[in-house]
Amino acid sequence: MRKIALVACSNGLEVRKKGSVEELCAYLEGLGFTPCVSPCLYEKDPVFCSVFSGTAEERAEALMSFYRDPEVQAILDLSGGDLANELLPYLDYEVIGKSQAEFWGYSDLTTILNAIYAKTGRSSVLYQARNLVSDGGFFRRPAFENTILQKQSDLFQISCQYVQKGQKQELSEFCGTLVGGNIRCLLKLAGTEYWPDMQDKILLLESWSGGVPKMVTYFSQLRQLGVFRQIKSLLLGTFTEMEDRGCSPTIEELVCRYAGSELPILKTRQIGHGKDALAIRVGEKFGM
Repeated sequence: MRKIALVACSNGLEVRKKGSVEELCAYLEGLGFTPCVSPCLYEKDPVFCSVFSGTAEERAEALMSFYRDPEVQAILDLSGGDLANELLPYLDYEVIGKSQAEFWGYSDLTTILNAIYAKTGRSSVLYQARNLVSDGGFFRRPAFENTILQKQSDLFQISCQYVQKGQKQELSEFCGTLVGGNIRCLLKLAGTEYWPDMQDKILLLESWSGGVPKMVTYFSQLRQLGVFRQIKSLLLGTFTEMEDRGCSPTIEELVCRYAGSELPILKTRQIGHGKDALAIRVGEKFGM
């Protein structure tokens, strides 16, 4: 029987979420998989609100044990928060590169998704599997099933619209390898060996929290890193707090200010922190 691993490389899950994890396990079993739960899934000391489910070494070893298991088809990270980049020096990228297992995660797991691509050239999936047992994401189950069982692309069929076409105004500018994810978490990799090569890439950016001042700092750093000169185009996902609050300038206006008028920019509402979000592959060809 094929296995799917459930891990938490970032903040440990709150114990109160055990019910939803058990529901997810039951769902995966119904699809014919054996769920394998990491020993580092839940917070270790809920009395003192500890976010740690283990040391960096322990969480890394829990992840690597699934990569070494040839029966594991996918590794679903159910966490988010702040701690994922702590694992990066402890991962065996040679083993990851040879494993058949595909890593899935979102938000803070942007650090691991991009590190895997930077170190191995392999792709991973930006998606939160806990959405499949939420009221807002339950309806995505058929797309997930077709993707995980039939190797189809249902879960990756996103729709986009132009923010600006740039100078070339060609859809070919949106055909290439995609990197990125959560803007705050991606920038944790700046200056490290885990930062992905941005040359001629499509850069995906999305965010859950943060208003205009935070986005100004992030876009400023990207510009100072030379990213907007290197990439071929930019894909914006949802920026939840900014869009919910109706901030001005809007995220579209703000990014155009920092990226410049020459860069082609698209926007989708189907990638981000919404429970109804679709998935996208980091480190793989994306085309419109």
